[in-house]
Amino acid sequence: MLQQVNGHNPRSDGQAREYLREDLQEFLDGEVLLYQLDDLTRVNPVTLETVLRCLQARYMADRFYTNAGCTLVALNPFKPIPQLYSPELMREYHAAPQPQKLKPHVFTVGEQTYRNVKSLIEPVNQSIVVSGESGAGKTWTSRCLMKFYAVVAASPASWETHKIAERIEQRILNSNPVMEAFGNACTLRNNNSSRFGKFIQLQLNRAQQMTGAAVQTYLLEKTRVACQASSERNFHIFYQICKGASEDERLQWHLPEGAAFSWLPNPERSLEEDCFEVTREAMLHLGIDTPTQNNIFKVLAGLLHLGNIQFAASEDEAQPCQPMDDAKCSVRTASLLLGLPEDVLLETVQIRTIRAGRQQQVFRKPCPRAECDTRRDCLAKLIYARLFDWLVSVINSSICADTDSWTTFIGLLDVYGFESFPDNSLEQLCINYANEKLQQHFVAHYLRAQQECRLNRPSSAAQLQTRIETALAGSPCLGHNKLSREPSFIVVHYAGPVRYHTAGLVEKNKDPVPPELTRLLQQSQDPLLMGLFPTNPKEKTQEEPSGQSRNPVLTVVSKFKASLEQLLQVLHSTTPHYIRCIKPNSQGQAQTFVQEEVLSQLEACGLVETIHISAAGFPIRISHQNFVERYKLLRRLRPHTSSGPHSPYTAKGLPEWCPHSEEAMLEPLIQDILHTLPVLTQAAATPGDSAEAMPAPMHCGRTKVFITDSMLELLECGRAQVLEQCARCIQGGWRRHRHREQARQRRAAMLIQAAIRSWLTRKHIQRLHAAATVIKHAWQKWRIRMAYLAAKELDGVEEKHFSQAPCSLSTSPLQTRFLEAIIRLWPLGLVLANTAMGVSSFQRKLVVWACLHLPRGSPSSYSVQTAQQDQAGVTSIRALPQGSIKFHCRKSPLRYADICPEPSPYSVTGFNQILLERHRLIHM
Repeated sequence: MLQQVNGHNPRSDGQAREYLREDLQEFLDGEVLLYQLDDLTRVNPVTLETVLRCLQARYMADRFYTNAGCTLVALNPFKPIPQLYSPELMREYHAAPQPQKLKPHVFTVGEQTYRNVKSLIEPVNQSIVVSGESGAGKTWTSRCLMKFYAVVAASPASWETHKIAERIEQRILNSNPVMEAFGNACTLRNNNSSRFGKFIQLQLNRAQQMTGAAVQTYLLEKTRVACQASSERNFHIFYQICKGASEDERLQWHLPEGAAFSWLPNPERSLEEDCFEVTREAMLHLGIDTPTQNNIFKVLAGLLHLGNIQFAASEDEAQPCQPMDDAKCSVRTASLLLGLPEDVLLETVQIRTIRAGRQQQVFRKPCPRAECDTRRDCLAKLIYARLFDWLVSVINSSICADTDSWTTFIGLLDVYGFESFPDNSLEQLCINYANEKLQQHFVAHYLRAQQECRLNRPSSAAQLQTRIETALAGSPCLGHNKLSREPSFIVVHYAGPVRYHTAGLVEKNKDPVPPELTRLLQQSQDPLLMGLFPTNPKEKTQEEPSGQSRNPVLTVVSKFKASLEQLLQVLHSTTPHYIRCIKPNSQGQAQTFVQEEVLSQLEACGLVETIHISAAGFPIRISHQNFVERYKLLRRLRPHTSSGPHSPYTAKGLPEWCPHSEEAMLEPLIQDILHTLPVLTQAAATPGDSAEAMPAPMHCGRTKVFITDSMLELLECGRAQVLEQCARCIQGGWRRHRHREQARQRRAAMLIQAAIRSWLTRKHIQRLHAAATVIKHAWQKWRIRMAYLAAKELDGVEEKHFSQAPCSLSTSPLQTRFLEAIIRLWPLGLVLANTAMGVSSFQRKLVVWACLHLPRGSPSSYSVQTAQQDQAGVTSIRALPQGSIKFHCRKSPLRYADICPEPSPYSVTGFNQILLERHRLIHM
């Protein structure tokens, strides 16, 4: 069309643009609505064509996840999209109140399973079945889920627990590159195709934190070690050691540059999975040290050299086949790397040991060339299978937690996709049988339909063909091609018919391992092989059956069927979730959507039928007890007035309970819950919807309640509403309680503070009162003491003075009182006499003379001797002096008498100050 627009069409440019505009408008009108549909159940009408167009529109818009009812459809983008799987996006889906409201994503399924672990709906354990054909992205989806759980389920509070969670997360993620290196290979459809099935059990404790994991493997395609189809490769690990080994390691493992190995086809093809350092680093994190790694790689190199051993046909049947000339060096190198004697290795491959008779006589028979090749291949497959099982055990011992440390688990099942090749054998039969059983499990869980196909195992290909045609002739799922010369049969699987060749089917099923091969490996001097093949094993394996045992020998199909039944038993005990991976094209190109290839995958997985039943049926079933336990909160939404017997949900679909059964006790509770459905429906209904047009949202059986996805969402919304109301009520009550407690605490604090202040004030007042009392008592004692001392010092001076006064001296009463005052104020004279500053010597004499009222006369006739500054003071005043006067001072007996207790404006201190104050108080 673009060429036509560019002028390669004789029509005018205007007409070309018009047609292009019309085509573009038609495309937009038809695809825009489909592009916006996140759930394929909303496609109208639901057909293969409409579903295909919706997926194509979303794929071109880089929307690779779409809901299909109970299933998530995942389209392989075939390009790196970091932002689509970032840790921030993981936390966004984990923190969302309703993750199903966000865009469809693999994280939605992961978060749903993680929340179901904490819910009350039984069973608590969850499982996710990731299905799809090879190259659809199953391994990548499982890896993303593991990373999601490692992020959301490893958020403990303590630092020590956080480090433990990080270590478990790292070991779980490191198990992926090791398992992919030893178990994945490049096929026609996928560069990283899983050639084994695995069920990863993520173990969670009561706090929903990841404590460990366990890996269980199924049906390793060990035949790929010795036989690869055209344009396919061996397991990745062989190419990694050949391309990533150093020079010293090449010499040690005898892997020269450019060496050719028959079991290593297409070595020139480089893939992203050929990174040797990633595998080594992951093995170190899992606890496999460097010497053990080198031992493993040395054994793998020995297997490559073992594959180069080619035998020449022997002309004499009694003589063993000899290796070719160019293979003798390979025999020597293989025996050296495997730690086996060269002659014993060659003899075990060339000669078969037969035990016959009652006495178990041993016969040695040379093997033909084809049998020598078979025994060589059997030896390599036996070693690789044991090595792979040992790696799985090492991984489990590294990441598995104790039984007491975890309570629930989330299982991730990643198995082969459905395979149909030009030549299909036992491996494809087992792979498709497993997919058939998983499809039946899906049908039994969601679509309530079962179908099974069993095949007997005769002893030869011809008998197998006859028995199949005879026993299953009337089965519509079995047929055969009458025009084919090769013996074969056709099985019509859910994904389409597949033709299986019966040639070699029985031998592959028996998978015989000659006991001499096991005994040969027990003689190895290699430390790894000595551990894989102990001399005295505790348990007998199928490689070492007892001679006289009548027990049936385990075959490939029997072992695989037993492990598959065990897996299905685990799945039936969990709540399953399904992810359908779709491959848009076979070339692995981005933005390329091949409708024919996608259409065949949609038909194979029955996606359209799933959408039909998910849209119209009741895919969700919950027991009565669990339904009541989870949704009994909805009774709070029931109106106060009973809905009465005419309520549309009162008796619709209710079972007839036996009055003596346990269900009879749940009947009123279920009815109360059903009475709330009109309220929920009216709240969720739009104004244009009519109640009569709405389909029945739920149905009650005898033991379970059947509901649709929309009804489950409505019930969950109502439950969330009730929980929100309860939370608000609890928050309001808590806030009121907290405010009351805070007010009470404030009042109590105020009372305590007031009491403390009162107590401190009272104590302070008591201390002041006690101090005042002490001071008062001391003052009283001091006053009495001073009065006593003063009286003792004066010693009756007044009386003597007045009695010896001259008679000629006539004084008036006023003078008498004045003299008495002078005598009482004699300490003032003493103070003035001892004052060092402020008064001159003559003035002091006059003051002393006036205060003592000495006889008047010539001042020169009297000599008054005063105390100097260095003298102690007045020593004695016994009588009025008749001549010169000498004052004698004595130190006061009171302690601290010369210290002023408080500041005073006066310049005098101590004992004299107290005397002055006493004198002043007396006269006031």
